[in-house]
Amino acid sequence: AARAAARTKNTYLSSQYHRLAARRGANRAAVAVAHSILTIVYHILKRKQPYIELGPSYYEERKRDTVIKQSIKKLESLGVKVIVESVA
Repeated sequence: AARAAARTKNTYLSSQYHRLAARRGANRAAVAVAHSILTIVYHILKRKQPYIELGPSYYEERKRDTVIKQSIKKLESLGVKVIVESVA
């Protein structure tokens, strides 16, 4: 099931698989995706709520916010005042 989820297009699980497979290998990525599937199923059954697809850009958005926060912290530790403004 994990490898089938990895072959789907534009899904959270596919994105997770490809992100992990590049760093850890295909087998470990498949195990991680299988674990995610089990966790998703558990929460669906326990909470009786439908699955909400996070989308393939979920990791990039989280990483973007983390990079911004880390950069601000680093600049402030160097004594620079930082004002963040969104371009778009």
